[in-house]
Amino acid sequence: VQLQASGGGVVQTGASLRLSCAASGRTFRSMTVAWFRQAPGKEREFVAGVLRSSGTTYYTDSVKGRFTISRDNAENTAYLQMNNLKPEDTAVYYCAASYATIVSGVRSHRSYAYWGQGTQVTVSS
Repeated sequence: VQLQASGGGVVQTGASLRLSCAASGRTFRSMTVAWFRQAPGKEREFVAGVLRSSGTTYYTDSVKGRFTISRDNAENTAYLQMNNLKPEDTAVYYCAASYATIVSGVRSHRSYAYWGQGTQVTVSS
């Protein structure tokens, strides 16, 4: 499985962006998908995830109410809609996916075997 992340850019505070994660293969619907981000000098952190089975979504507290993760299994694509962006959202965003059954480990990068190359999001104040 190959993941291709896109949609990053340079925006001002309060703007919106939609990130896309396109997956190769025809078993995308069997995968739990998540977005992580990494800012310079910081560890990679979980942003949002959507379980393969139930479609349950999870978010880190700092993005709740602003970001929405979704998936289109027919298009083998996952999305991260980011609204009301803040300078602290600046980071490289990575999509990740796993065939494994994930529930409690959805926020751990160790749960994901497949990673996209990252897309830069820069929010200016």
